[in-house]
Amino acid sequence: MWKQASHRLTELSHCLACEGDKIEVKKMEVLQTQDFTLCPKFEKAFTILGKKWNGLILDVLVEDGPQRFVDLAKKIPDVSDRVLVERLKELAAEGILVKHQNLYSLTDKGIDLENSLISVKQWSEKWITEAECS
Repeated sequence: MWKQASHRLTELSHCLACEGDKIEVKKMEVLQTQDFTLCPKFEKAFTILGKKWNGLILDVLVEDGPQRFVDLAKKIPDVSDRVLVERLKELAAEGILVKHQNLYSLTDKGIDLENSLISVKQWSEKWITEAECS
């Protein structure tokens, strides 16, 4: 459980013993404290989507449609086959994708993530530099 507080800045001026210099000090006064609890659904969503490789797997399936395992592995070259299999099974268990005739494809639940992925891409274009990607 987190505590969320409203704060108000008040400015205080006083002399400190440090060589007689006058220093401006800002103090936070807590006006009100209230309990804050994370939404379990929001937490579950980030547990799924925040797992390494899941976002990239979903992005490939959103952008390119149904994929064979080998094609997913080629498009996400840094993931090992073992981890890719594990992530695909987890996403299938969550009802986000299905495997049918050796093709992985998104369910309606997975397709609904498209706008979220677009928002993350837009955020990354704005805030992540090329240097941070290497």
